[in-house]
This record gives sequence, C-alpha cells and structure tokens, in this order.
Amino acid sequence: MRLPESYVYLDWAATTPLCQEACDAMAPFLVPGVGNIEFGANANSLHTPGRNAFSAMEDARVRIARAVGAGRPSEVVFTSGATESNNTAILGLVEARVRRERQRGNKGYAPHFITSAIEHDAVLSLLPLLRDRGCEVTVLKPDRGGHVPVAALREALRPETALVSLMWANNEVGSLQDIPALADAAHAGGALFHTDATQAVGKVPVDLRASGVDAASFSSHKVCGPKGVGALYLKTGVACEPLLMGGGQEQGRRSGTQNVAGIVGFAAACEASCAMVAAERGRLQALRDELYARLCDGGRAKPSAVDARDAREASYLPNIVNVLVPGIESETLILQLDLAGFAVSGGSACSTGSLEPSHVLSAMGIARDEALCSLRVSMGRYTTHDDVVRFVEAFRRVVE
Repeated sequence: MRLPESYVYLDWAATTPLCQEACDAMAPFLVPGVGNIEFGANANSLHTPGRNAFSAMEDARVRIARAVGAGRPSEVVFTSGATESNNTAILGLVEARVRRERQRGNKGYAPHFITSAIEHDAVLSLLPLLRDRGCEVTVLKPDRGGHVPVAALREALRPETALVSLMWANNEVGSLQDIPALADAAHAGGALFHTDATQAVGKVPVDLRASGVDAASFSSHKVCGPKGVGALYLKTGVACEPLLMGGGQEQGRRSGTQNVAGIVGFAAACEASCAMVAAERGRLQALRDELYARLCDGGRAKPSAVDARDAREASYLPNIVNVLVPGIESETLILQLDLAGFAVSGGSACSTGSLEPSHVLSAMGIARDEALCSLRVSMGRYTTHDDVVRFVEAFRRVVE
C-alpha cells in the first residue's frame, strides 16, 4: 500500500528514512550481476575485488571512528546492529572479567552487573541469562524525569562489579544521562562502563573517547543509514569475549562476512548526521518545545517526564516528545493518527493479546492507567515546521 504524498513520518526514534548520502555511497555496491564484484566481493579475499571491498570497509571504519570520537579506527567493530552490539558488550565484557579473575586464582569470583530499569530490551532481556550464569544483577531506578542519579550508581557498586551499562539517551522519553560522570563513578569502583548510544549518535554531540566509556553500541538505521548494520565501540585494551565464533573477522571480535555495502552506507549516513548535530539540534529542539506547548495546551496532554517540557539542552534529546493523553489508549491514538496521515508511536506494546504499559514509564513511577495512554512523537532532519503544525491540528481532532 503506497502512502499518500501528504503522509508525515514522525517515528524517527523507531527508524529513520534512508538519506541521499547513504544511497549514493551504496550505489556502486548494488549493481546486479558480475559487475557487482568490482566493489561487492568478500572483503576478506586476497584478490583485487576482495582488496577493493576491504579498502572501502576500512575507509568506512575510519570515517565512523572520526564521527563518534573513537580514539582509533580499530576500536570500531562492525555488527548487525545495536542489539547485537549490546549483547556482545554485556556478555563479552562480563565473561572476560570472569576469565581474568579465575586466571588470577580467584576461583570463587561471582561477577556483579549494574544497569537501569529504563534500558532497551536488548539489555534487559539479558538479565535472566546473566543470572543463570551466576552473575548478580542490580537494576537502578530512574528519577521521575527519566535520569539515573550518579549517587545511586555509586551506592550500588561493589568490589566484584564487572560492568555497568547505562544508555546515553532513552528511546521513549528522550532523557540524556550524564555519561562522563557515570563512567567516572564506575571506574572509581573498579568496573567497566558500557553505554547504548543508539539514540544519541547524530542527535547530540557524541565523543566516545572524551566521555570515558569503555564500550558503546550504535546502529546505522537510527542515523538515516541502511538497516542490518551497526557497530560496537571497544576501547583499546578492553578485553571482550566474542559472541559470534567462526572465521575470525573483525580482528576475531565478531565472526561473519561483513556487509560492506551496508557498512559504506552506514559511514556516509553517520558522518552526515554527526556533521549536522550543531545546526539540527537547535532546529529540532525548537520544534520539540513547540510540540510540547501545543499538545499540552488546555490540558489535552501532559509530558510523561516531569521536566521534559522545560528541558535544558543537556537533559533531553532535541527530537523526542512523549506525552500522556488521559482517557485514550496508545493504540487508539496511533491508529487514528495513522488514518489522519501521521506515523507516531506509543509507550505501550501489545504482546500476546495482553496490553502492558511501557517498562520505561512504569520505572519512572507513572501509574499503569496513565502509562497506557502515552504517545511518542519523534522527529529528524526531514521534519518541517509545517509537519508539526499539521500534526497538532490532527491530534486535536482526534482527542476532541
């Protein structure tokens, strides 16, 4: 079903449209037939086409490392996306700590892992597995604004804490964590620090080396690149056991033939998105603030996070608006707004026929009935002021 030209996409936190930079970069790799081999060979082959592919992949690695502030290109490990990167970082870093402790003769060492209740499912779904492997887990609660207090992390740290994993920017309410301070606290307690930076890259300045993190996950399709490709930043000298075993690609850190076309598109999109942060951040923040003002006018809605409407630049992403709409469940809002020509999302999910509120909103202390009535509007580089004005008009028609 083709969308009408007037349809407006406002679900950028879920995925982003492919940008022209990524399309242009991938075009030589998408030629059909034998002609594709000039650029589309296996990057691990020794012949000329293989070396061409390897060269393109390594150039992309350099460009991504520069865009996100990695210290060295070798610190960027290509994966299938942020989910794989999160899984690799958490399982791999914890396992590496266990291995190190046991090599030192500490046979009874039981690792401790700290995360928060507002992480992505790619992190939270690992908790049962970690516990099954003998790892103790602490889940920190955020405050009502969706932020994890540094003091809470300090209090939770133990001598056996192997890893702390806290997301840079929340994908539902847009809250930004104080990553440098949290990483410093983890290091002071003897632990490594990983962050899921998927929503942050391309939206706010991200300098991985300056932030002090040991590992970070991010994804191509959140910066207007192709789906199915992402990266894991591993700081030089940080030991991480591989999740995928096989041919030893990515310096043995992630086996599997690399998706060179996707990687090249990822690099172009990441580079373009990061270069636009300074200009786009102010523009999007103005749209965000206008949306909060208009949606909450007259009590039609209220911000899900207590201080989001009056957010400082350092507190929330510039492109996410999350509100509670009393009396109208998320699914009803989403479907009615879709019929009106707008793609948005909610904070609750329908799973196996049972409606459950967002775990993020619940962790922030929002009551179940309210959390089931949340609406997330997220914007990006192609969102215009006219899109926002038209959306507000449609929203008012739906809620009234």
